[in-house]
Formats: sequence, C-alpha cells, structure tokens
Amino acid sequence: MPPLAPAFFARDPVVVAREMLGSTLIHTLPSGEKLSGRVVEAEAYDCPRDPACTAGRFHAARTAEMAIAPGRWLFWTAHGHPLLQVSCRDVGVASSVLIRAIEPLEGVGRMLEHRPVVRERDLTNGPAKLVYALGLNPAQVTGTGVDSPALYLQPLLLPVADEDVQITARIGVGAGKNLPWRFLLRGNPWASPATPSTELMEGTGVRNEA
Repeated sequence: MPPLAPAFFARDPVVVAREMLGSTLIHTLPSGEKLSGRVVEAEAYDCPRDPACTAGRFHAARTAEMAIAPGRWLFWTAHGHPLLQVSCRDVGVASSVLIRAIEPLEGVGRMLEHRPVVRERDLTNGPAKLVYALGLNPAQVTGTGVDSPALYLQPLLLPVADEDVQITARIGVGAGKNLPWRFLLRGNPWASPATPSTELMEGTGVRNEA
C-alpha cells in the first residue's frame, strides 16, 4: 500500500488527526534501516478558528511557517524540544496535526540507542520523545513531503473504529483549551501520560474521558 499522499492532508486538521490514528510513521535511516511506530495520539491545530494560535502557543512567525502546502513535515519547538507536525489545508492557511505519541514497531534497539530509557513505554510516549527516538533531524526533514522515502506515513487497511478512539482536550494550551481536538487509541500504553488542559465542557457532544 502506498504512503499517505499530501492530498490526504488538504482538509480540516481535526478530521485528519482522527483518521491518522493507527497509521505507521516510518523513518528510513541513511543505512536503509527502518524505524517505525504506530500513531497512537495526535492533536489538531487550525489557526483560522483556533484561539491557541494567537494566545501564546504560537507566535506570528511560527504560524506563518505552518501556512505552506498541505502534506509537508514541520517542527515547532516547545521548551527547547522539537515536535513533529504535518501541514494541513491549503497554502496560506496555518493548519497542522501534531503527532504526540507512537507505539514502537521496527528498530526498537536503534531507538533505544537514540534515546535510552528504563521502561520501553517511555521511549516514544510524547511528541519530543518520538522525534529523538526516531533520530529525526529537523533541518533535514522540515518542508519535505509526508510521502518522502525518508519519512512517511503508511495507512491502515481499515480505519480505527470509533469505539477504539478516545477524544479529549489538547495538552498545554490556554486559549482554546476546551476544544476536543486530541485523539488517542483507547487504552494504548504508549499514549502520552500528559493531562488535558482542562475537562471538556458540557454540551460539546464529546464525553469527558481525560
């Protein structure tokens, strides 16, 4: 099956984040070795309607960096650490999905060399952790296509069922903290242990499962 194409990301990032769950993120090292993991957690950011884009999570220059063609790899820095995201919607619209956690599949030994941990579940259960474990270099990856041979997403044959998806508010945002734009594979031990920014509000149509 071919990797997810850039056109897959030319849509609402909330829809994209949900549909990315269960896909496999694959990094091919220069040696040809593959490091991979199943996407178990993703968050959406959609600046045209997202208060988080103007209230400290982003600044003007960073938002502009997101407004590129859909299906391109991007990084932003949080607390000095790089976080992997992919651009969504059209050119000129700042919109993206953040990959927050993956479940390691191939190349676990190499990942542990990149990021030694005591518990394997701590290897990639956070957005910066997975970047380090996969050995990603933001300078080399930024702006490349999401279907590039070096770093790509392999889709599932069948989508993840709704009953297997948990939806919460996002992590570490102030404004927009009630938006239910974080998606996880329910009960997966490699999802990040972070606490959502706030409990979901009544009336959102989404159960509070933080």
